[in-house]
Amino acid sequence: MTWTAPKIDPRHEPYVADERTMLQGWLDLHRDTLQHKCAGLTAEQLRTPSVEPSGLTLLGLVRHLAYVERWWFRHRAAGLDLPDLYDFSVDPDADFNDIADADPAEAFATLRTEIEAADQAVAGLPLEHTFLRRRRDGGTDEMNLRWVYVHMIEEYARHNGHADLIRERVDGVTGG
Repeated sequence: MTWTAPKIDPRHEPYVADERTMLQGWLDLHRDTLQHKCAGLTAEQLRTPSVEPSGLTLLGLVRHLAYVERWWFRHRAAGLDLPDLYDFSVDPDADFNDIADADPAEAFATLRTEIEAADQAVAGLPLEHTFLRRRRDGGTDEMNLRWVYVHMIEEYARHNGHADLIRERVDGVTGG
């Protein structure tokens, strides 16, 4: 039997809620949207690039978003010392590019695990919780958890736009 990306029933964003619930709801909507864009596709379809010269694929997006879930919520905001999910020592875009032998079932499981772990890691932190981000130039920026939520919503929204186009190229499916 051929593996296909699991089907998902995307949640809807809240229409009236406090700030934390609203941010979480919009993030969950975008998390679900990415997985919905991949639903029913085979491993080969998930590896199909958008258009030349781009090598962007749905599988690469799934892997990248698992990485940024870990990076921003667990590593940065919660301050956990975690290894990278992918080997960036040779390719700084390994999450996007190193997909030829990547297992899509494992990538989807990793994304789900990282989402759950991210939510758990920051569940007890207020939106005002701050942390320092070290920059490549040696400086630091003070950031808060609110910024991480807004950034992750933006990150998913941007990549969900990419996913729309890639999915249409793969099998003509649009919308949703």
